[in-house]
Amino acid sequence: MGTYRQYCPVARASEVLAERWNPLIVRNLMFGAETFSAIARGVPTMSRSMLLKRLEELQHAGVIETKPKPDGRGHLYALTQAGADLIGVIDRLAAWGERWIDVTSEHSDPAFALWAWCQVQLDRAALPPGRVVVALIFPDEAPTNRRYWLLIEHGDAETCYSDPGGEPDLTVTARSLAFVDWHRGKRSWRDVLRTGDVTLTGPTWLRRSFPTWNLHHPVLAGVSP
Repeated sequence: MGTYRQYCPVARASEVLAERWNPLIVRNLMFGAETFSAIARGVPTMSRSMLLKRLEELQHAGVIETKPKPDGRGHLYALTQAGADLIGVIDRLAAWGERWIDVTSEHSDPAFALWAWCQVQLDRAALPPGRVVVALIFPDEAPTNRRYWLLIEHGDAETCYSDPGGEPDLTVTARSLAFVDWHRGKRSWRDVLRTGDVTLTGPTWLRRSFPTWNLHHPVLAGVSP
């Protein structure tokens, strides 16, 4: 990391936190991501080499710590006491962004929305029993960012980046910005259906159940949303 060569605590803290991508990495760790892959999926447009570099820098700065996975392959990442002390800073940054910065199509990556949904915005009590596969199609995205799947199994859900197999039980086709606005609670489900920005194909019970799985705001264990 570069240095401003100033003793001011704002300058010294900015050397760590204001570095590009670092606040998002801290956010992902706050959201419970603890493996390299889980952290990477929360920053889908960040290169893996850059993520590795930033993780090494944050570890050197004392913000994160690592330990080998139990199976010996790769590492687990966690916030240190200093890193956990940044939660309030990230929360205030989020509140400022929510108040003053508009969300446009440039900010409506469905890959991140689906990752955040499964990571910290999922109402597990509302999930259907058994195995359910939901195919999600975003026609206004580039081909590499157009198709995802939600796999519901064992009372939990995960975002799949390749087809988990079998015919989907429900297919959701959505405009990215409309989906993101609904996902974050800025548009109602009725509204995005009425405008045709989101359409569903599948059994009635599953079409009705789908929107109830979303809490619309992050819920972190031991941390206020």
